[in-house]
Amino acid sequence: MTTKTVGGNELKAGSYIIIEGAACKIVNIDISRPGKHGHAKMRIEGMGIIDSRRRVIVMPAHDNIEVPVIEKKSAQVLSVHGTTATVMDAETYETFDLEIPEELGQGCVAGVSVLYWKVLENRIMRQIKGEGSNPEE
Repeated sequence: MTTKTVGGNELKAGSYIIIEGAACKIVNIDISRPGKHGHAKMRIEGMGIIDSRRRVIVMPAHDNIEVPVIEKKSAQVLSVHGTTATVMDAETYETFDLEIPEELGQGCVAGVSVLYWKVLENRIMRQIKGEGSNPEE
């Protein structure tokens, strides 16, 4: 599991954090004012990268929290079997299966290059590379 620790004050909407052991993209952050005898609190809403499930965490604003390190890599599709593609990593030549997202289903055929993310021991197909596409999404 590749993670790093950042301060709560460094978080913003659109960044990634780990909530309940799952990597999530921050959708909304609400920060309350500090009280007479307490600290400011943060309410963070995140959407799971893998399962698209909404998760919420409440924590003191000054606390540290873990964020996932996302590796963006390229691979070539070797074959497609239903909603799963067998791909080969462009750098290590390792072969493995990736689930094909619904929005990429039509363009994912043998021979094309894809961008995938490696997040907390999971691999997720993010985009089909080609002319006119942005590989850094």
